[in-house]
Amino acid sequence: MFPEYRDLITQLKTTHPRFHSLFDKHNDLDHEILRLQSQSGNSLNDKIATLKKEKLRLKDELYRILREESQARA
Repeated sequence: MFPEYRDLITQLKTTHPRFHSLFDKHNDLDHEILRLQSQSGNSLNDKIATLKKEKLRLKDELYRILREESQARA
């Protein structure tokens, strides 16, 4: 995720508590989505869709922080 910000991500995971929390939640959702996708059943589709939307929301927030921090450090 965001290879152009690899170094900044590494820094922010240790210095920016909000970023760290969002990053961990994003990864947790990714694992949960993969776990649910490996199971069968149509009832899981709604749950997976909801989790994917939340994961995208987190990714957008992470990107916003990365852009702000990148500009502040430029």
